[in-house]
Amino acid sequence: MTDRTDLSKMIANKAENPLIISPENLQSQEDIELERKLRELKFKQELRKDWILFIVRDVVIFPAAILFIFAASGYSLFLHIHG
Repeated sequence: MTDRTDLSKMIANKAENPLIISPENLQSQEDIELERKLRELKFKQELRKDWILFIVRDVVIFPAAILFIFAASGYSLFLHIHG
């Protein structure tokens, strides 16, 4: 178990289509930690983007559209009453 390269080669050669595994392909603990942090950063960026889209779409655009519809309806009603 202490020699990861030999163990990985043994596991890879057990299959019908053996995998090619070299020591360069094995990731160090630092690489794994760096990839985990990168995934967390991407997740936070996606979450931030989702919140920004929510605020822009649901808090700004929809109420503005509703106000425009009410204003147009009110103007039309005003013209019908005084026309």
